Amino acid sequence: MRAVRSVPCPTDSGPLKYLDGVFRVVSQQVAQVDTLFCHERGGEFLVGAVRDGERVVRAVLTLNDTSAGPRPGKFRVDDGSETQPRRPDSFVEIARRAGRIRISEQTSREGRARLRETFAGYQLDDKVEVVRTCRLCARNGRYSPITSETAIERGNESICPDCARQELEREVGYRGLTAPARERLEELLFDVQDLDRITNLLSGNLDGDLTKFDEMSATTEVVDPVKVNDLDLHPAVKTRFTDRFDTLLPVQSLAVENGLLEGRDQLVVSATATGKTLVGELAGIDRAVRGEGKMIFLVPLVALANQKYEDFRDDYGDLVDTTIRVGASRIRDGGADFDREADVIVGTYEGIDHALRTGKDLGDIGTVVIDEVHSVAEDERGNRLDGLISRLRHYCEQRPANATRTDGKVSGAGGEPTASTGTPATGTQWLYLSATVGNPEWLAGKLGATPIEFEERPVPIERHVTFLDGREKPNVIDRLVTTEFDRESSKGYRGQTIVFTNSRRRCHELARRIDYDAAPYHAGLDYGKRKRVERRFGEGDLAAVVTTAALAAGVDFPASQVVFDALAMGIEWLSVQEFHQMLGRAGRPDYHDRGVVYLLVEPDGTYHSSTERTEDEVAFSLLKGEMEPVRTRIDEESAVSETLANVVVSGNQAKRLNDRMLAEIPTKRAIGRLLEYGFIDGLSPTPLGRAVTRHFLSPTAAFTMLDGIRKGASPIDVLADIELLDEED
Repeated sequence: MRAVRSVPCPTDSGPLKYLDGVFRVVSQQVAQVDTLFCHERGGEFLVGAVRDGERVVRAVLTLNDTSAGPRPGKFRVDDGSETQPRRPDSFVEIARRAGRIRISEQTSREGRARLRETFAGYQLDDKVEVVRTCRLCARNGRYSPITSETAIERGNESICPDCARQELEREVGYRGLTAPARERLEELLFDVQDLDRITNLLSGNLDGDLTKFDEMSATTEVVDPVKVNDLDLHPAVKTRFTDRFDTLLPVQSLAVENGLLEGRDQLVVSATATGKTLVGELAGIDRAVRGEGKMIFLVPLVALANQKYEDFRDDYGDLVDTTIRVGASRIRDGGADFDREADVIVGTYEGIDHALRTGKDLGDIGTVVIDEVHSVAEDERGNRLDGLISRLRHYCEQRPANATRTDGKVSGAGGEPTASTGTPATGTQWLYLSATVGNPEWLAGKLGATPIEFEERPVPIERHVTFLDGREKPNVIDRLVTTEFDRESSKGYRGQTIVFTNSRRRCHELARRIDYDAAPYHAGLDYGKRKRVERRFGEGDLAAVVTTAALAAGVDFPASQVVFDALAMGIEWLSVQEFHQMLGRAGRPDYHDRGVVYLLVEPDGTYHSSTERTEDEVAFSLLKGEMEPVRTRIDEESAVSETLANVVVSGNQAKRLNDRMLAEIPTKRAIGRLLEYGFIDGLSPTPLGRAVTRHFLSPTAAFTMLDGIRKGASPIDVLADIELLDEED
């Protein structure tokens, strides 16, 4: 049977304009009718005549009972503006000219019988067949046959794809969904063939078969594991690692095979929970214990620094001294707890950068580990990290090349002090870690490092997306958290959830709305509260933590499920890198059989008036997006700020520091601006320049502050003006 496309009712400009007599109708309009379609409605029959996929006649037929049986009584043709009566014989003539006659399945048994008897009276019964059709089309006289492959369920009836699409369009239009979400729902509609199931998704329905967008399969890259006993490590360090495991994980084995313990610089790119951090520990702790220079371990956030500091103290406290240097130190100017003589310095980017800008002595550095190095692609923090790497390299190059530790502090396996091996250092080793770099070869080349890529995903991750009003999100989150916590993995662990949202206030709001034990977790909490949350979650006492997206970078919560309450970090939409970093927290190989990710998407939702895209648009760009390449870019104000910091740290070598940054710095222009602003005199910083760089002020913020001071403005007003500048930026 040839498919027939349903068409709108013809108007006065169409074929019915010429229906002024039976013979003209037959000869000019229905000479080659493909299908005559009949559908019962209110005791009458809608009639449609279709030729070449176009409906050429729409009419209403009434049957009269005669001694010979049912026969055409009234026949009224719709010409688009009104219904015109025609002789009953014209209906018979159209039926004679039709290639086939179809009666809708929705027509009553009695109605079908009367039509069949009518057509039999004119020897046309061999053309007649009852077919399953779309009721919505049929009631408008359109012929839309449907089959089990094309029928869309709607309540207790089946409708055609065209009508289902129109019904869905009305619903999503009301909800404000944009094109990507519409496309996704339409795709699901034709896949499951149930309109009600699809529209229920718009009310927070968690139909797993429909919310599931895809599954990121578990992948295993074959790497020969390296035995810990075979590593050339200091005996005390080797004992510490052999007590924990027999062989290295694949990414660690790859790093060792590519010169990790021979001092080779490396860029290690591997998914969350694959063991990247231990790569830095293997090299850095070993060098520190051998007396070949201390390790600096850099992370982007204070919370991450605190956690890593605790980890190093717990794991290696009897082997090395560990201290911490975080961003808050730039206000307190160092902090009494910071020990420059420590073997390991855990610091934030800003904390170590501030030490360099203020001339602090960090000692002899054997290993620098920079976690989340893809941050160099971020707008403001990226420029600062880029500059920090250049400044820290300069610092390391100025230190004695073969510094050797001689204080005998190094502890052996039994905890007793032993002498340092005295092996001379071969220069600082640089290790860059990331889970999300789209162009590792390029970045490794720019950093002068060997790329170590490992693409294993330890457990599969299901990714789900559902649409709902923002007011419905807390209830849905509660359902997701409780359902997951009630589930236990084959390894004996209950399912726990990380909920990512975009503000600290929202963290508390959502945590209160979850029936099971849940806790907010963000940088605004004091250190003790954050540690309690980490401990309770690690012990399985909390069903969920609700945290800001900013803490996605590396806090080690062994969650089986990640829920996105928002797809924004503050007021900015997440990047593909950030999104993958966050969803990578779902499912840990030692705890869970699989990970689950839910995106709770508010149609047409935004988080700031300046936002161009809406949350449903962003959702699909993140789900379908490829890992973005790391790109470094810098505006003039940031270039001036980084150049000033390089002048403060290196004096007349500032151009050299600028030239080896990833971003291209117009040094001559930046120096001109610094001279104009009075921040430098020649290539020496002025007192004003030192103050500006010490406090990480941009030139605009510095001049705003100076202007306020000169005018006698209160500190609060000056601060408000600077905050306003940040918002405008």
